[in-house]
Amino acid sequence: MQEDKARWNERYLENPMPQSVSPLLEQYIEHAKVGQAIDVACGTGRNTHYLADKGFNVDAVDISDYALKAVKNSSMIKKIDTDLDKYNLTPNKYDLIVNVNYLNRRLVSQMKDSLKSGGLLVFETFIVAHGDFNMPTTNLDYLLRKNELLHSFIGLDVIYYEEKIDTNLRGERTKVASLVAKKA
Repeated sequence: MQEDKARWNERYLENPMPQSVSPLLEQYIEHAKVGQAIDVACGTGRNTHYLADKGFNVDAVDISDYALKAVKNSSMIKKIDTDLDKYNLTPNKYDLIVNVNYLNRRLVSQMKDSLKSGGLLVFETFIVAHGDFNMPTTNLDYLLRKNELLHSFIGLDVIYYEEKIDTNLRGERTKVASLVAKKA
């Protein structure tokens, strides 16, 4: 955990991320019942702050204590400094789960279980690009395969799904999968 924490702290220090809210979250926020939310791998809180401003009580979870220092101190936000490889989601707790630019397959079934009835999942992350866009190869454990995200959340009612070429927060071309789904 300490090695991951140090790596992520260094990454946030050396290459600060823009604070723009996820367009997918902005587009589909109205489908969520205001209540308890979690921002998985929240970073410096770009989506956390947006959710708190919308009235959600937000669990802001990240391994980087450096990034979490940038998350506002607010009665609406609970900062959780933890390794998501070991963290477990509480069943039937969340009205909204936000997972943007992060993949931990161990959490997929926990996400389904931790959504309340009527709860909304907003999930967007990178797909394997196999050398596309002249980007260096990254660890394939952190990249989705084609249609993997859609298949991972079978059992939820899909509101929106797309796989597309996009531009990441650093201005680089990437492939992403986006899913918005609701628990019955």
